[in-house]
This record gives sequence, C-alpha cells and structure tokens, in this order.
Amino acid sequence: MPIFLNRDEPGFETRFAALLEMKREDAPEVDDVVARIISDVRARGDAAVIELTERFDRLSLTPETMAFTSDEIAEAVARVPAVERAALELAADRIRAYHVRQMPEDQSWTDPDGATLGWRWTPVEAAGLYVPGGLASYPSSVLMNAIPAQVAGVNRLVVCAPTPDGVANPLVLLAAQLSGVDVVYRVGGAQAVAAMAYGTDTILPVDKITGPGNAYVAAAKRRVFGKVGIDMIAGPSEILVIADRHNDPDWIAVDLLSQAEHDASAQSILITDDAAFGRAVADAVDKRLETLERRAIAGPSWRDYGAVITVDTLDQAAMLSNRIAPEHLELCVADPHALLTKIRHAGAIFIGQWTPEAIGDYIGGPNHVLPTARSARFSSGLSVMDFLKRTTLAEMSPAALRAIGPAAETLARSESLEAHGLSIRARLDRLNDGPLEEGH
Repeated sequence: MPIFLNRDEPGFETRFAALLEMKREDAPEVDDVVARIISDVRARGDAAVIELTERFDRLSLTPETMAFTSDEIAEAVARVPAVERAALELAADRIRAYHVRQMPEDQSWTDPDGATLGWRWTPVEAAGLYVPGGLASYPSSVLMNAIPAQVAGVNRLVVCAPTPDGVANPLVLLAAQLSGVDVVYRVGGAQAVAAMAYGTDTILPVDKITGPGNAYVAAAKRRVFGKVGIDMIAGPSEILVIADRHNDPDWIAVDLLSQAEHDASAQSILITDDAAFGRAVADAVDKRLETLERRAIAGPSWRDYGAVITVDTLDQAAMLSNRIAPEHLELCVADPHALLTKIRHAGAIFIGQWTPEAIGDYIGGPNHVLPTARSARFSSGLSVMDFLKRTTLAEMSPAALRAIGPAAETLARSESLEAHGLSIRARLDRLNDGPLEEGH
C-alpha cells in the first residue's frame, strides 16, 4: 500500500521530509566492482571488453565483430514493421524540430571603450551514447540522445548497446540510423563506458558520454567524469501528478503506473485537494495492477515508494511539488496554466489532463532524459546545449587597453600576481612611447 499523507494531520512535515529523503537505490558494492572494471579496460583494452561482454552478456566477440556491420544493420532494419518504422520516423522528426530551436547564436559587439567582445558556440568533437539492452532496450533513448548531438554538429556519434545472448533490437538500430549515428557497438555495462572514455584499439575515445543505464553504468559515468563530460547521474524514474477531482481516477492511475513499471525503485506520487479522489485513484491503481503485464515491477514500486498526498489548496500542492522537484510533473487541474506559474522545479511539465507523461517519452518533442532524485532543483534535461561548448572572445584595441588596462593592472597587484600586471604594463608603456598603428 502506498503512503497516504494529509497536509492537515499532525506529523505531516516529519513524514513528508522522510518521503523526500527516501533511499530508493543503494548499492555501495557497485562502485568497487566498477572501479575494477574501468581499471581492467584501461589496462587491457579490447581484451577486457570482450571478456566482460562474454561474462555478462553471454556473447563471444572479437575486435572485428564488436561493431555491427552496415549489412547487419540493414538486415535488422528491414525487419521493422512498417507501422513501427513510421512511428519512429515521426518521433525523430518531432524531436529534431524541437531541438533545432535550442541552437544558440554566436554574439559579438564593441563596447564604449573600444573592446570587441563576444562568444561562439562549437560542438564537442565526438559523443558516445549509451543505450540499455535486454528488457530495457529503448529505441526512444537513442533518438533522445543522438538527435540533439546531431543537431549540435557533433562530428562523430557512436552508440554502445549491449545485446545479451546476441539478440539485437531492430528498432534500436533503426533509431541509430535515423539519428546519424556513425557506429553501433554491441557492448554494454561499465566496460562500455570505460571504453568510450579511455579508448581501446577498436573503440576510439569520445569527449562526452550520455544516456541511461543501470547502477553499474551510472557508477562508471560518475568515475569517468573529468576525463570526459557526462550528461547526468540518473536514478530511478519518478512522476508527480497534481490532480483535482475533475479527472478520471483511472487516467491518473495509469499515469502513475507509467513510471512505476520502469523499475521497482521508481516512484509515483499523487497530490490532490480531494481526499476521496486520492483514494479513488489508489483503488484504480490496485485494479490496474491485477492485469498489468509488468505488475511484478510496478506493484513493488507503488507499494514501497508510492504516495498519495492530500492538501487544502493547489497553492500548497505547488509548494510541495517544488520541494519534491520531480523528474516528471503532470498538472491535471482545471486551470493548469495558472498552477504552472507557481512551479519552479521540475524536469519536464505536462500541462492539462490530455497530456500524459508518456507522450513526452516518445513523440512530444522535448527530451525525455531528465534530472531525477530532486536534482531538477539545479539541473536541466538533456538538450543541444549538452553537446556544445561556449568559448568567450575578447579583442582589445590600443585605445581599449589604454582605457581599462590600468584597472586590470591594479587588480593584479592587489592579488600579488606580478607577471599578470607586467603583461599589461608592458603594453601600456609601449603605447605611452608614441603612436602605434592599430593592430600592432
């Protein structure tokens, strides 16, 4: 049974704080295992990747077979049913159209002192995209990771997608093809992250690694950060639904289950201003769990981490939501736009009862790689910006240096950095010696 909380009951604050601090994923032994795997891959390269792939995925590879060939990809893609291909193509088009609008512009201007300033944006050279395999093999994740990188102008895109027992998902390969991916390696786990970060004879190193994965993948990304960039350390999925009584309880129930079915550690929370409606939703969840295909996963998620919170007003709901800072937030209320203005922290917001979170997982357009575990308080979902770097630009004319250089020299002296000040003073002295042609 989920947790039932009421804003008016004594002890609410203590119980709500405990909900916020609830530990949903704790595997301290994982980091030690991952450290050994990374060290092994750094030392032995391809040999380590091949041995670990055989151990964990029951797949024998050679350096020549680590990547899918173009013929293998073509054969797999040809097996994708037409209706699924059309759906994936529509998703790719919508995701691309959304992310194209995120591309920032270079800027340059000359200030009143005569200094030319600005910035420019350039893509990372190479990106490695991790795609889970097995039961969690999601072609949508390929689109959400690869298309922003492609839009940003990344030169080389590689995917690591484990294929347990050698079974590949044709939709994953089609998604890679639609997203401009250069090569797909059939390796996964911490060893794939290590290979993309440090390189092997077969897998060239990349500059940034993105994409979801299990606890081992997350730990590996945390360990290689600094050697390469990463998108985020994602935890179990989560959804918060704010709903009034003017909703179908079954709709809200399946929205809550849409995240619960991801992982037994996922979390689904309902905040409502009607206690009876909250009970009706909980009853609807129980009824759906009787027949849901993934009830063995969704059931424990709802039982162990689910919550129904009753508040007096939607203003209270917004305040609690901002403290939760959910990965996904649905606003299923009569005036969702009014409530939207009061929301500050959420990875993605789905506005109105006709916008289920699942539309964002696949076809809406915005990215579904989002901050979890309350990190929406300080971070954003994946975007084109994750694959771009901003380089600042500054050009001093002699007049500009004469105008602002002395202040810089003063500050350098105040910090006891003599050479800093001297580098400016040398130029100012030359200017004081006589006329100087612009640009010299």
